[in-house]
Amino acid sequence: MISDKMKTFVGSNSVIRQMFEEGKRLEKIYGKENVYDFSLGNPNVPAPEEVKNAIIKIVQEEEPVFLHGYMSNAGYEDVREKIADYINKNHGTNFGFKNIIMVAGAASGLNVVLKSILNPNDEVIVFAPYFSEYRSIAGNYDGKVVEVKPDTATFEPQLNEFENKINKNTKAVIINTPNNPTGVIYSEETLKNIAKILVKKETEIGHPIYLISDEPYRELVYDNTEVPYVTKYYKDTIIVYSYSKSLSLAGERIGYVAVPEELEDSKNMIEAITIANRILGTVNAPSLIQRVIPYCQEAKTNIEYYKKNRDLLYEILTENNFKCVKPQGAFYLFVKTPIDDKEFCNMAKKYNLLFVPGSAFACPRICKNSILCFT
Repeated sequence: MISDKMKTFVGSNSVIRQMFEEGKRLEKIYGKENVYDFSLGNPNVPAPEEVKNAIIKIVQEEEPVFLHGYMSNAGYEDVREKIADYINKNHGTNFGFKNIIMVAGAASGLNVVLKSILNPNDEVIVFAPYFSEYRSIAGNYDGKVVEVKPDTATFEPQLNEFENKINKNTKAVIINTPNNPTGVIYSEETLKNIAKILVKKETEIGHPIYLISDEPYRELVYDNTEVPYVTKYYKDTIIVYSYSKSLSLAGERIGYVAVPEELEDSKNMIEAITIANRILGTVNAPSLIQRVIPYCQEAKTNIEYYKKNRDLLYEILTENNFKCVKPQGAFYLFVKTPIDDKEFCNMAKKYNLLFVPGSAFACPRICKNSILCFT
């Protein structure tokens, strides 16, 4: 018999994944070319050429036992150093290799961070709409997700509600910018206001509140929009980054957690995250793809392809009286639908169109939405 906790997770299995599996079922019936799956955020542009070249070079030149063996649970020091140098160059930070922990993608990064900070019944604040796995990951460590409703005109956070929901049980806040599913990038002003509230509340409640910035879409931005680097505004920030989207490596599961020196008790936090990497079973991030990353720091995915799709879908939808915020980043459209979001998605399946209802992102009754992944 499965555990009670797993019964809860099984009962609330990701709608996104359910739609993905439904797409596979329909492809067998109608053929892949006749099923239009807008559900899963799977990059469909190839990885940059630098990735392939790096893999070939590394496999040919590096000693096999070393290449495929264990390393520190935090990852290869030379890889971490090069990532730290790249972040410092681009964002004016002061990271060294010790501030970087290699993880198996952003989901693994969120797991090791939340495992490291949560006690039972600690609260994690999230801004709706948000990636539903946040709830599952926090729940896995007996944490509680607290939702803040969005301003549905802009999908920026409602900061008055945010401030009111912080209490002595608040341990962390997760932000995701560019956002999945809206594509909205939080402005510098928004981030400064979030930081101001957190500094005030940390003082009031007497313990750190960690701001976790989930950043798989940082490099997927349009129209020269800037994505502010969050550590500039708040010292107790933890960055969780993934190369899944920026290098089209979703299945390779590679990313990192960055912990700045300024974070309270940073040394113990880094050690806890490193140990969590091991005891959760990942042990270390995948070896080969770790060694690829330094060769590909400057590589870019085909942003113009995504932008073309964004512009085309946005234009067609708005011309037909659908409403959504034009995405500044990521590769989704969060569209207001004329009827109930779940009903709309079920009707779309009759035409082999697969969408995810907005309620899967904690926006029921706020507005009726479905998500279009425009990869």
